[in-house]
Amino acid sequence: MGTRRDVGDVAEAEGVRLLESQGFRVVARNWTCRYGELDIVAEQGELMCFVEVRMRSTAAWGDPSHTVSFAKQRRVVKAALHYLFQNGIDGRMVRFDVISVVGQGEHARVEHLPAAFDAGM
Repeated sequence: MGTRRDVGDVAEAEGVRLLESQGFRVVARNWTCRYGELDIVAEQGELMCFVEVRMRSTAAWGDPSHTVSFAKQRRVVKAALHYLFQNGIDGRMVRFDVISVVGQGEHARVEHLPAAFDAGM
């Protein structure tokens, strides 16, 4: 097992593969600003998705999607608003998703949770 960043990169790559298989186009990964980081920014038609990726090496510690706290949700929403403003994106539907990855490699369980949280702050 590598560093925390290496493990996160593997989980994000799994997330990207899943999103692309569902017809999404990934437009940014690990986008950062003063408000935080967006793991994956993807689009499908007029829908713009901001995706938080969470990973656990084993299910014994529970579903990783449950670790997206309200504070983390607020940071993702603020970063997403900054992303939209900085890139001049207006009038698009926006959604906040979570991708949960349990395990690694060919036995990893990757789950996409659309609309996992909303922008209500």
